[in-house]
Amino acid sequence: MDLWVELQPHLQQLLGAEDYRTWIEPLAVRQATGTSLALACDNAIVTEWVRDHLLRDIETVARSRFGSGFVVTIDSTRGGDPPSAATGSFARGYPFSPSFTFERFVQGPSNQFAAAAAQAVAERPGKAYNPLYIYGGSGLGKTHLLHAIGLRVAAADPSRKITYMTTEQFVNELINCIRRQQMEAFRQTFRGVDVLLLDDIQFIAGKERTQEEFFHTFNTLQSTGRQVVFTSDARPADIPGLEERLRSRFLQGLIADIQPPDLETRCAILREKARAVGWELPEDTVLFIARRVQKNVRELEGCLNRSIAYAQLKNVRISVDVVRMALFELLPDERETTPADIIRFVAQHYGIRVADLKGRSNRRSIALPRQVAMYLIRDILNLSFPEIGKAFAKHHSTVMYAVDSITKMRLSNPDFDATLTSFRDHFS
Repeated sequence: MDLWVELQPHLQQLLGAEDYRTWIEPLAVRQATGTSLALACDNAIVTEWVRDHLLRDIETVARSRFGSGFVVTIDSTRGGDPPSAATGSFARGYPFSPSFTFERFVQGPSNQFAAAAAQAVAERPGKAYNPLYIYGGSGLGKTHLLHAIGLRVAAADPSRKITYMTTEQFVNELINCIRRQQMEAFRQTFRGVDVLLLDDIQFIAGKERTQEEFFHTFNTLQSTGRQVVFTSDARPADIPGLEERLRSRFLQGLIADIQPPDLETRCAILREKARAVGWELPEDTVLFIARRVQKNVRELEGCLNRSIAYAQLKNVRISVDVVRMALFELLPDERETTPADIIRFVAQHYGIRVADLKGRSNRRSIALPRQVAMYLIRDILNLSFPEIGKAFAKHHSTVMYAVDSITKMRLSNPDFDATLTSFRDHFS
């Protein structure tokens, strides 16, 4: 059987019908061997999206069926040049992921402000916040919000001209138009859109001609009431090589940041994404993944997809043990917690040195963290009092007193108890 044909039903079940249709159906096989599969697509945007978001999942499914050394690659069949102005390709816009809606964007304290601003822009483009500038680390949902804005605006008024692209694609379009002497077509195209959504605007920094053209495009759109939305990995003030006039234009609108999600939000994200593909995860499995992937939603989703694919291919129910096996390569630091790990964690939380924590000072600012560390080592690792004392060069009676003191504090102080619970969860 054709390797790609064999993989497709599993990918459709994993991704769902809409995402499968959008991202997998356009792919074709360029070359296949017993140990590799080279995919290709004539749409450079689809190619880039699959490479960034789905390639690892495709490879995981392939390795489960064809061997652990199987390799999957993807490339564009277009070759070197991006689409030119002569074809009008960038005027048609780029595909939005049907799963990147506001309804499926899981909100929490870390992203509520950005999500609310994005929804306001989508409901009243050009009138709410213009420009809207969303910044945050990689994989936190910035692109999701851009797609959600595009989908909502298009649903409300299909006649609106909406262009979504990465800043790198914008730069490539500009370079290509300069080379082909088609700058007038470039300007007419980008200055004629109703909504311009640009991902990773920080890549414009240091490119003088691009910043010049973009500045005039931005001014035209803003002055005529058309909406502009940017995402970036940094605030405008923190982008080196960005012209001051552009920096000030960005600051005229609304700046909204997205921070890494907290544990509760990560759990909610996992539940939502699992339900979207027809899975209900046991609570201990949700917590296991959420505690180990803390900073990147994209990585969180990748771990979930890999775990589901592994469970499907092994024909077993998903569980902590199944997830641990599925993510073995992705979580190589999965190991036993040591007293040193806990001591470092406590020292970092309280802003003191490990040497102070293990030293002789009995100042309150050091004595309490030391007692907390002793308590956690006892609670998490169940070491004997003498063993814990040895880690701090203290008599075991000192450890006994510390554990007793912290136990009483937890009973009498709910806030302190919650803090200790979060400490323990970190190592669970």
